Amino acid sequence: METTTPLLTTHKMGDFNLAHRVVLAPLTRCRSYGNLSQPHNVIYYEQRATAGTLLIAEANAVSKTARGYPHVLGLWREDQVEAWKPVVDAVHAKGAVFFCQIWHTGRVSPTEFQPNGQAPISSTDKQLPPQLGDDGNMLEFAAPRRLEIDEIPNIVNDFRIAARNAIRAGFDGVEIHAGNGYLIDQFLQNGVNDRTDSYGGSLENRFAAEVIAAVSAEVGADRLGVRLSPFAPFGDYVDCIDSDPEALALHVISIMNELGVLYCHVIEPRMRIVGEIDGKLMIRQRLLPFRKAFRGTFMVNGGYDREEGDKAVADGYADLVAYGRHFLANPDLPERFRKNAALNKYDRSTFYTSDPVVGYTDYPFLD
Repeated sequence: METTTPLLTTHKMGDFNLAHRVVLAPLTRCRSYGNLSQPHNVIYYEQRATAGTLLIAEANAVSKTARGYPHVLGLWREDQVEAWKPVVDAVHAKGAVFFCQIWHTGRVSPTEFQPNGQAPISSTDKQLPPQLGDDGNMLEFAAPRRLEIDEIPNIVNDFRIAARNAIRAGFDGVEIHAGNGYLIDQFLQNGVNDRTDSYGGSLENRFAAEVIAAVSAEVGADRLGVRLSPFAPFGDYVDCIDSDPEALALHVISIMNELGVLYCHVIEPRMRIVGEIDGKLMIRQRLLPFRKAFRGTFMVNGGYDREEGDKAVADGYADLVAYGRHFLANPDLPERFRKNAALNKYDRSTFYTSDPVVGYTDYPFLD
């Protein structure tokens, strides 16, 4: 039985007319050999594209030093721009809206992914402790090198060039990844940023503002989104925290408002178990101050199911809800929500394999 619920109502995001509020979240998939889009990337995104659906592509490295994982995509070379074009064309042929996330992992990188085996760069020289990965293996990270002040404009420029390349590849817009413990977050969060210069660990440190302003000037604020994770959600890098996360996020949002950034994509803090509701994991919904402060489209992300997504939209808590694991395992997720159909279960063990099919393009559709 088909139903119309808050998640399935239309939304106008700037110049983009969205058919519903269900968004494909950016998911690192580690299947793009040579940091290039492959034919199976075309299939993956085309499967999830329908008219009026917003898809956010997995994060693209802005330079050789930005990589932290195997087989990730990039947008610093001309051949990478050309390789993305068939993917973008396939998504647009289905009538979907396609944004490209760009990132720099900073210190979240082993030396094997760095040019000439050099140390990864960061706001700090503090090394990230080893931590358990999704596959059950321990992840090791190299000791980073603290960026000098005169190097930082080059990193800002890398983001600007990658954003320009995304638009050249045909994307409708760009999302800056400024959360989850990666480079911009390493400058934002004072639990990591121990600098004493003008890029130091305070609300006034300039790096995030400079990146957002540079990308906005390059592609237009009306084609720009920014992702934040002020509350260090589950699975992020343990010491990338701030002493006043709400004030920090509100400061970044004020910068975004001044520029007229199109959307703000924020990740919920950890879910909590509510014993009275059969031990169900419940969304904490601590993002309301950011929702009230941001003037554009507000998107939430982090463990939502259909019922919680409906409530977020109905209550005015969010305009859009991004789904990662559920959209991965259900390429027709909006249609399943419309029919209130059962969802395929995702297989965590295949999240980050390099196989071009298994756990990537082999999840079944309803029909």
